[in-house]
Amino acid sequence: MALVQYSDSESEAEQEAPPRKINKLDQDISRRTAPSTLPPLPAAFHDLYASSIRVSVRDDPSLHGGRKRVIPHIEGNWPTHIYLEWYPSKDELEILREIIVEAENTSHTEESKIHSLLHSDLGAQLPLHLSLSRPVVLQTEQRKPFLDMFRETLQTSDISPFEIQIQSVDWVCNTEKTRWFYVLRAKRPKHDYLNRLLRISNRSLALFGQPLLYEPTLDASEQNGAQRHTHSGPETAKDYTDYFHVSVAWTLEEPSARDRDRMEHGGLQRLNDLTINFDSLKAKIGNHVSSIPLARPSLH
Repeated sequence: MALVQYSDSESEAEQEAPPRKINKLDQDISRRTAPSTLPPLPAAFHDLYASSIRVSVRDDPSLHGGRKRVIPHIEGNWPTHIYLEWYPSKDELEILREIIVEAENTSHTEESKIHSLLHSDLGAQLPLHLSLSRPVVLQTEQRKPFLDMFRETLQTSDISPFEIQIQSVDWVCNTEKTRWFYVLRAKRPKHDYLNRLLRISNRSLALFGQPLLYEPTLDASEQNGAQRHTHSGPETAKDYTDYFHVSVAWTLEEPSARDRDRMEHGGLQRLNDLTINFDSLKAKIGNHVSSIPLARPSLH
């Protein structure tokens, strides 16, 4: 079973400015005016910095841990990704850190070094993703029509904020089998919202000639059918619950069968009470991230 991953090259460390000399008056003013606690960052803040600074115009795996780019850079092409985003709390991060450390301790070969997806190389917390699309490419003229149509379709659905729990942990490879990911597999949520969101994403992208996630690519006649059903309500379709997952770590080498079995059983014990809440869906086109709120349930 393959999974999609959208890592880019890591950003360069910024050059530090020379320290400013602080006198006693500055310190007194700072103590009187500084708040006791900082307010939380707004959710939209993370979308502004969703992409790292590019340090090379060519695919250079040495810049990002040996990873190879899935989509080459071509003028007029806009890499696109539809996903749900999760910023774990401090307690949740500790649980995830523990299962990654346990996976590292279980691994028996130096080549299968495990890289955490929880923080950047500079220590900043990173968002985790539950993908609802493959890594696809839109043309410049397709960006706005796609986003407008996708936003309208999502907001006219009756999909409201929901939560998921974890049913298992596993190792899965990407499409090219160049990386393996340690993932949390999701249980089927109430109202089957994950499958319904996947159908909206797949049908919207199919109208723009893009490949589907977890489903065969539609031919021309099926794309026409998708257009007729994009705004329709729930329907009977294949259940892809076993495919939905959140990646928390990766390695370049396929884990052995023994390591996989030990990691899967060990990590799951710590995740029984973990609940992930989603109240919006993200559409990343190029470096721009649009956050589309899920509809709130009607009070009537």
